[in-house]
Amino acid sequence: MVLPTTLCLAAAGAVINCWLMIRIGQVRMARKIELGDGGDAFLLARMRAQANFIETAPLTLILFALVELTGKGSWWLGPVGAIFMLGRVAHAIGMDGKFKAGRAIGTVTALLAQLGLATFAVLASVNLI
Repeated sequence: MVLPTTLCLAAAGAVINCWLMIRIGQVRMARKIELGDGGDAFLLARMRAQANFIETAPLTLILFALVELTGKGSWWLGPVGAIFMLGRVAHAIGMDGKFKAGRAIGTVTALLAQLGLATFAVLASVNLI
């Protein structure tokens, strides 16, 4: 069974992860830091933005897939996924300090997406939805 929403979200996640890696590489090259963060706070912030993405995206994508498999989340799953992914981008930009609210926006959207999907999953598992 193809899960089109999850497939699209996984593709978006891969693109975002590549973007996060490139941003880290740019700082590494500009500041000649080959390994670790070299004590550079800006590089550390970019590394943490990617780490936070890697910490939140996999479990959230699993929840998206499982909810999509129930067949009961079709009309709202895509918009929630888009908000989650946009929140991850906002978080990364916020970690740069350019858009400080972005960090909070990204954190809140990830938290709400995970809690909402988890709640739906539990309710679906006991046939309440």
